Amino acid sequence: MTFITRFALALLLIVPRLAPAQAPASWGEFTKLFQAYTDSDQVVGASVVLMKNGRVIGQDNAGYADRDKRTAVDSQTIFHWGSITKSLTAIGIMQLRDRGKLSLDDRIVRWVPELRTMHDPFGMMDSITIRMLLNHTAGFQAGTWPYGDGQPWEPFEPTTWNQLVAMMPYQRLLFRPGSRYSYSNPAFIYLARVIEQVTGDPWDGYVQKNIFAPLKLEWSYFRGTPYYLTSHRSHNYDVRKDSSGRVQVIDNGADFDPGITSPNGAWNAPVGDLVKYTAFLTNAVLPGMSRERYDVVLSRQSLEEMWQPGKPMSQSYGSNPQQWMGLSFFIRDRNGQRILGHTGSQAGFRAFYYFDPKNGMAVIAAFNTNNSASPASALQRRMVEAALDLLR
Repeated sequence: MTFITRFALALLLIVPRLAPAQAPASWGEFTKLFQAYTDSDQVVGASVVLMKNGRVIGQDNAGYADRDKRTAVDSQTIFHWGSITKSLTAIGIMQLRDRGKLSLDDRIVRWVPELRTMHDPFGMMDSITIRMLLNHTAGFQAGTWPYGDGQPWEPFEPTTWNQLVAMMPYQRLLFRPGSRYSYSNPAFIYLARVIEQVTGDPWDGYVQKNIFAPLKLEWSYFRGTPYYLTSHRSHNYDVRKDSSGRVQVIDNGADFDPGITSPNGAWNAPVGDLVKYTAFLTNAVLPGMSRERYDVVLSRQSLEEMWQPGKPMSQSYGSNPQQWMGLSFFIRDRNGQRILGHTGSQAGFRAFYYFDPKNGMAVIAAFNTNNSASPASALQRRMVEAALDLLR
């Protein structure tokens, strides 16, 4: 027996074999709808994968990562995942809770005292807890940046913490904390500030060390693309009308700076890293992983705590009559099935991922184009509903 043969046999012993799985019969019909949607919405490039117990059982790519260079979307194309990033920040908070460094019932002003300068018509700033920020019930505003006129001097997002602090006296709580759901991006910047105050690490360094590294998310990063990955980075596009009413597809380039808002939406990665991440969430042990490693990142008990329904998402971002907000996860009851996930949208990028931890099914999709001229909204809704049907 040769060394190579012995080595191959050894690998068979140490690498867990994945159970065979096939895409459901409805996958073919879904991909037709997926392609029809991307065509109708003038999406330059997109990718979708279907998973079962951590294994990709279906993948479909459409269009270009870089239209001018005719670079096709493939399995290594790096997309931007927007607000799906929030789950990383939330897991970081849960890790610190489990390590005894904080409580979800801690008052946020204990860690972010600057918030006391915000106008508080309810006199309840001192009652706002970390938990309320995680489930979007704190009463903070939705957006981080009050300017949106598209002037060249306007940054994409606030770039430094002191900019947010300077704006706090000119903001106010919008409703009585804890009374209802209303989506808030700044809440997750404040949560990241908690992580930094507790650990002494910058937020992105903490996530790299405590989530990306142990889960081997080796192509994941924030803000500017590392040089060695630039050939895989997708550009992002806007479809909009010019002053004459003509529809144009505008190339916004590859990178942009989310600045201080990174904790609510700065994750860049190929679909493959989202597959690894979703395998962790569905407790599907991939080769080179173990349940012990997963538990080091976060225990199943703590994940399931994050997946308990809170306030109904009857208004604001992600509103749906059958959807609730957990601790940074959307929770949807659909024909008796509980589906978890989140959506993302920033610059021209859009994304979603949904999964059922009970049956191990998951669907992940990313798009590099936003259509503000004539969006194919109805077809998009049909495509998303068809994607959810795949999780049965």
